[in-house]
Amino acid sequence: MDRIIKKKKWTPKKIAIYSIAALFVLFVGYTFLFGDYSSKLNVKKERLTISTVTAREFQERIPITATVIPIKTVYLDALEGGRVDEIYAEAGEMVKLGDPIVRLENTNLRLNVMQQQASMLDQSNELRNTRLKMDRQKIDLYNKLADLDYEIKKSKRTFNGNQMLLENKIISRQEYEDSKDIYDYNLRKKELAIESAKYDSIMMAIQIDQLAGSLRRLQENLQITKQRLENLTIAATASGQLTSLNAEYTGEIKTAGERIGQIDVLDGFKIRAGIDEHYLPRVDIGQTAEFEFSSSLYELKISKIFPEITDGRFNIDLVFTDEVPAGIRRGLTVHPRLALGGLSEQLTIDRGGFFQETGGQWIYVVNGSGDLATKRDIQIGRRNTEFYEVLEGLEEGEKVITSSYENYGDAKKLILK
Repeated sequence: MDRIIKKKKWTPKKIAIYSIAALFVLFVGYTFLFGDYSSKLNVKKERLTISTVTAREFQERIPITATVIPIKTVYLDALEGGRVDEIYAEAGEMVKLGDPIVRLENTNLRLNVMQQQASMLDQSNELRNTRLKMDRQKIDLYNKLADLDYEIKKSKRTFNGNQMLLENKIISRQEYEDSKDIYDYNLRKKELAIESAKYDSIMMAIQIDQLAGSLRRLQENLQITKQRLENLTIAATASGQLTSLNAEYTGEIKTAGERIGQIDVLDGFKIRAGIDEHYLPRVDIGQTAEFEFSSSLYELKISKIFPEITDGRFNIDLVFTDEVPAGIRRGLTVHPRLALGGLSEQLTIDRGGFFQETGGQWIYVVNGSGDLATKRDIQIGRRNTEFYEVLEGLEEGEKVITSSYENYGDAKKLILK
């Protein structure tokens, strides 16, 4: 008798199918929950610049743009206003100390000199006349005193004679008293004449002193005015090159204080650079810089700081610490590297194009096998012309990509091939 065989619900084939499906679901779920969905980009390794994070001696140096200027510049200003009458030199010529450059004409100033000369002549004549008058008064006084001395002697003789005659009772007392009064009167007249002469002499001396003082002031003023006339000729105040001249045609009117020209003393050169105002607190006299010229390295040091800020920049002057490069010329643009601190041991990475895209906030770090680079946040500190100082995010010995990130977009990882 046949027996009915029950069909098995879980056959090996069915179990295998369901197991495969379950594994697939688990795989998809795991991938969904724990899979790496970060964006990736394939990059050819030979096109990259890979640098090693290194601890080394670091000194912050910033590149600056500077211009070569003469060690000394002398400006020629018009001390007196006037009309350009003659031009003796042209811009670009070499001049020596004292050489005339431009002569101005000022008619009013010349008339002023003539008036002062006339006033001085009048004052001089008045002083001379006063002195002559004083001399005449002295002579008159001597004559007057001589007359008084004669009268005194004569009246004294009469008085003495009358005194003897009175004692012998030859004359009356009235005659005696009259002769005595005449004698006393002549003595008093002499005393008054002397006192009057002293007073007149004092007054005359005061007047002479005043006239002499006035004459001296006139002479001093005339000397100053003559100096002003000499200032109409603008001369070189130093030997060098007349690099600019603001007087092209005769007949031009120049006002007092107007800049006429400039002389560059070519005994040496210095460097003038403009620096961002951000660095002003960190720049000081004596700090050094270096630049390359004709395949040689030259050292500079800051000699002067101009603290005035214009358009977000301030200027500094730098001088050569040793020899001046041969062949350097005024107006040449150079690019020194200015040191902003001393040497110290710091963690650094090489400078590269990555900074333009990241601003120093992140970088691609290469793994140990060298086939993958991952984006990582970092913090960059100071910098010089060769390195960046690393403050956070990297360890010594790690490798990073320092070339440009321009074509990487938002890729979190780079697969290096």
